[in-house]
Amino acid sequence: MSNVTQQQVLEGYKQTEIGVIPDDWGVEKVASLCSITTGNKNTQDKINDGLYPFFVRSQTVERINSYSFDGEAVLTAGDGVGTGKIFHYIDGRCDIHQRVYKMSGFHTNLDGFYFYKYFSSRFYDRIISMTAKSSVDSVRLEMIANMYIAVPPINEQTAIANALSDIDALISSLEKLIAKKRDIKTATMQQLLTGKKRLPPFDQTHTGYKQTELGEIPRDWMVKTVSQSTVNIIDYRGVTPKKLGMDWGGGDIVALSAGNVKKGYIDFNEESYLGSEKLYKHWMRNGHVQKGDVVITMEAPLGNVAIIPDDRKYIMSQRTILLQFDLRLAFGGYLFQYFLSSSFQSRLCDRATGSTAQGIKRTIFELLELPLPSIDEQKLIANALLDIDKEIDMLQQRLNKTRQFKQGMMQELLTGKTRLI
Repeated sequence: MSNVTQQQVLEGYKQTEIGVIPDDWGVEKVASLCSITTGNKNTQDKINDGLYPFFVRSQTVERINSYSFDGEAVLTAGDGVGTGKIFHYIDGRCDIHQRVYKMSGFHTNLDGFYFYKYFSSRFYDRIISMTAKSSVDSVRLEMIANMYIAVPPINEQTAIANALSDIDALISSLEKLIAKKRDIKTATMQQLLTGKKRLPPFDQTHTGYKQTELGEIPRDWMVKTVSQSTVNIIDYRGVTPKKLGMDWGGGDIVALSAGNVKKGYIDFNEESYLGSEKLYKHWMRNGHVQKGDVVITMEAPLGNVAIIPDDRKYIMSQRTILLQFDLRLAFGGYLFQYFLSSSFQSRLCDRATGSTAQGIKRTIFELLELPLPSIDEQKLIANALLDIDKEIDMLQQRLNKTRQFKQGMMQELLTGKTRLI
């Protein structure tokens, strides 16, 4: 493999309409490499569990019982929300929406999968450059037909296609593994958070079940409300710097709002306000955030839950409240997991108000019941679920790195900076 730095046109390379590429690569318009047509079906023609793929103006591939094409093709949406961002590759029978473009009948000097990778990685930038707007409403035929494509020798195209196909397969396997682990986590939560399954040594002391407001739970578990389980609820949803005669800025203390609190974690990459030490002292008069406390969004969005990960100072801001638990009754790590459960989220939504932006009143929230094992069992449950979370996080990090590697790999291979022959 040889590497080329595109600082200048080096020996063995040439300047073209699409930039610097190897001397032995060609440049062709799409129209000269394949035929371009559209389908003739409508979205309502789809049939659940149909025999063939049905390509519509969405990343989701529907199903249908008819087929109008049998072969190798690349498809992209002609209009709709994902215009310029939706691409599919098929080698077989399918049917196609009337506003989906199909590129097929590839020239003998063009590998179809290579074309798919090249076209899908560059088409959006092309159509954005052709409009004064920041988004594209529709694609005209000439936008596709007149697009230039780099055409390496066919054996090199095939090598590039195989390399990118391999990395796609790795990404797909990681995505499936993450989905499987999440399903395992959901099933495990359902078992552990209801007491249907108990961890050692509590599985040896099981005394049967009792009927409660939450359904059947073990006899040795308690049911307490949010209010009964907490020693402090920090709620500054009506506070603003201006009401305190101050402004944001001048410090590095993060103000946690609903924008930062996601389902299961705090997103520090989301834009947030920063406060000074002086603002913090004026603001946080009813308590201070501590590591292990649980923060939950009360509206827009409702029910996002995170656990405070460190001992830094935080300002509690808009649409969120913070729960500090009575450590004799409740362990934050356990209730963090319980608040994420489908059971609790469903009860939260049932008691919410509002149609477009749901929210729940604090007085109602505080009356929600919680199933509470002993503190020791709560910690065991929390740690078991945390171990699964860590597995998922590690896999997600690996997936993110693989996706980044793929982007760099495509940039190298599709420009000839790195060559496989």
